[in-house]
This record gives sequence, structure tokens and C-alpha cells, in this order.
Amino acid sequence: EKLHISEPSNAYDFGQIINAVNTNKDKAACADLLTITDPKKLPMLLSNKLEGEILLIFIQSLESYVLGKDPGLVYQHLFYLSKAERFKVVLALLSKNEKEQVQQLFDLLSENQNHQYSLEDVESLKKVYEL
Repeated sequence: EKLHISEPSNAYDFGQIINAVNTNKDKAACADLLTITDPKKLPMLLSNKLEGEILLIFIQSLESYVLGKDPGLVYQHLFYLSKAERFKVVLALLSKNEKEQVQQLFDLLSENQNHQYSLEDVESLKKVYEL
């Protein structure tokens, strides 16, 4: 059954939705969530709950469903995701294959560059993601 996604108002709601999305590996629903969530709110909504699995489903959802429509939004989400608590810890625990998925999204962002971010922006954000 398709998850009904509404904008989360707090970290608890966001966590509940993320858990449901993750359990079902529902990338389309995750993309819906990221599309209606203000990127600036991501660090607050994630609170201290960022995990590798969550980072990866975000990356996969952004690549599969959001990049083609709104590369600027993808850039914003990647930018604010890097400000989340536990980001460095989660990054350090990614496998080589998982890091390659992140790298691939950055490559696509560079190819789909638009007025909302420059190639320099993408390059400096890649450094934050240790790529």
C-alpha cells in the first residue's frame, strides 16, 4: 500500500515517516517526503537519528525521483543533510559501494547543473562528503 506522506511538523513525526519509508524501502514515498520538506529543516527534523540506511535511501530517492525534476532541491538537501548531527559518523561507516552511490549522485548533479548552484558549489560539497 502506498504511504501517504504529509509534511512532518517535528522530529518525532519525521522519524515515524522515515521508519515507515525505510521498512518498505519505498523510494517514491521518500522522494515525496523530501520534496515537501524544507531542506533547511532537515538537521532539526533528523535530530540525532541519522543512520547509514537513512542517508542511502535519501541518496537513492533524490537520484531516482527528484534530480530529473529539480536538481536545485537535490543540492539543497545534500547541503543541509551534511549539517545534520551524526553526519560525519554515518559517512565514516559507509562501505565503498555506498560511497560510490553518493559519488554517482554528485556526478549527476554536476551534469544537471542549473542556476541554483554552481559547479564550484558541487565540488566544495563533495569535499564535505569526503569524495
